[in-house]
Amino acid sequence: MAAEQVKPIELHFWPTPNGKKISIMLEELGVPYEIKFVNIGKGDQFKPEFLKIAPNNRMPAIIDPEGPGNAPISVFESGAILLYLGRKFGKFYPQDDERARVAVEEWLMWQMGGFGPMLGQRNHFSVYAPERIPYATKRYQDETHRLYGVLDRRLAGNEYVGGAAYSIADMAIFGWAAGWETQQFDTTEFKHVKRWIDLLNARPAVQRGMAIKAPVDPVNLADDKEAQKILFGQRAR
Repeated sequence: MAAEQVKPIELHFWPTPNGKKISIMLEELGVPYEIKFVNIGKGDQFKPEFLKIAPNNRMPAIIDPEGPGNAPISVFESGAILLYLGRKFGKFYPQDDERARVAVEEWLMWQMGGFGPMLGQRNHFSVYAPERIPYATKRYQDETHRLYGVLDRRLAGNEYVGGAAYSIADMAIFGWAAGWETQQFDTTEFKHVKRWIDLLNARPAVQRGMAIKAPVDPVNLADDKEAQKILFGQRAR
């Protein structure tokens, strides 16, 4: 039986693709949560209180005040958060069907290890890099295109990424794929991805999770040199 949640989960969040994975999941679950904004362009992710729950200085992270044994637990890394919430509430993550669970985990790891990082590098070298490096731009543009092809082939025979049922794998991938028209791809080229994006866009919880805005006007990262130093110029501290 799914666990009941009384005290709100703290979601440490900024409206990026990784952050929106978790806001979508919490909206789909319908459990109480409270957003703690982490302004990554201002360096909030390096504050000591945030590093206690997210040692990799990346959001999202959560604090569940009603964790295992009814004691608080913090979780960082978006994939780990999705798995934790899926187990706790018994939704959007197969509980008893090992084959279905493996499929969801495969595609979640595909997003965490490939789709998200490669799209992130594509965005960096195409938009934010202070100088254009043709090899790097083409490298990540081509890899992004390849990954969309992998996703399109998967969705050709499945309604959702994990199979017949909507899952945390869809939420994880959608956070990145939702912006595919800005990634300079023809939306008719991957018709199965387009069908899937439209399917998820129609879900009210997805709409609510995607609609959460930052409490301040977003910076134009392509022009904000200070924010670029914070986000792209870090070394070990």
